[in-house]
Amino acid sequence: MHKQRTVVIDEEESDPRYGSVPLSRSVEAMLQYGLIALDKPRGPTSHEVVAWVRKMLGTEKAGHSGTLDPPVSGVLPIGLGHATKALSVLLSFPKEYVGLMRLHSSVPRNVVDAVVAEFTGDIFQKPPQRSSVKREVRTRRIHELEVVETEGNLYLLKCLCESGTYIRKLMYDMGEVLGVGGTMVELRRTKVGPLTEEAGLTTLHTLSDAVFRLKSGDESVIRGALRPIEDCLGGTKRIVIRDSAVDAVCHGARLAMPGVLSASEGIAKGESIALMSGKGELVALGNAMMSGDEMGAGAKGLASTTERVVMKAGTYPKLWKTHAKIRGPEKGTGRPA
Repeated sequence: MHKQRTVVIDEEESDPRYGSVPLSRSVEAMLQYGLIALDKPRGPTSHEVVAWVRKMLGTEKAGHSGTLDPPVSGVLPIGLGHATKALSVLLSFPKEYVGLMRLHSSVPRNVVDAVVAEFTGDIFQKPPQRSSVKREVRTRRIHELEVVETEGNLYLLKCLCESGTYIRKLMYDMGEVLGVGGTMVELRRTKVGPLTEEAGLTTLHTLSDAVFRLKSGDESVIRGALRPIEDCLGGTKRIVIRDSAVDAVCHGARLAMPGVLSASEGIAKGESIALMSGKGELVALGNAMMSGDEMGAGAKGLASTTERVVMKAGTYPKLWKTHAKIRGPEKGTGRPA
């Protein structure tokens, strides 16, 4: 779990009758608020893989974050049920890839290293012709790029980059700068934010076995495959809210300071944040309407918007009131929680 320093504004125990500590959720609840860090095989599309997972688990809703092309393997985050609403958080984190590049002619190693260095930092990139986005030149940040191993004209590269970077195009562009041309031979994604290959991935075969065992009453394997959706938050800053504010937020109400128990240090006004229950459950995603320093100093007013509700309304009791002419708080317009 990602550790953060927090500013405590008030203290209040969360009522054990409602909700659940994420790791203590039942399997049924995990199928609604769970995440699978899947090891996608080469061959099928990401859409096909998600369809197979949905069918295996018998869940109505599943979705993935960060499409992997059919020839690419590796980390494919799949959210289940209400958890799909939180997958957008992963788009803000860097992704790591290990790929094999073939240069069409021999080039001195020192020249290749020099070009690799040139492609570290902010680069301009135009998506390839076969892509799901508009083909316009855009800026992407390459945090780290290194040659791990070489054999002849084959170069094994490791790349930590901003979401939305096309590694195939990156290798092609490096080949053009080298003057000999370059082609991506193979690619594997090893990290999506806090979800890493080292921490363990679930294969389709393991998931199929888990479902088979679950039908026999053995939950051990499926519990190893399903992770709380909160695992995707990583270093996202958080605000912990009172039980009495949870249901209002679930109905789209903005969060007012009386509903705040604590906040991560260093929250900036306008920053994307996670609204959490006292048990550590992800209630919603929002944007801070004041800084963490203002919250800690006891400022009054609205602490956060509610942009994306994850928790199902009714999980916690309704303890908020609305104006007589308003049937329920609408996003951004209802009575603050």
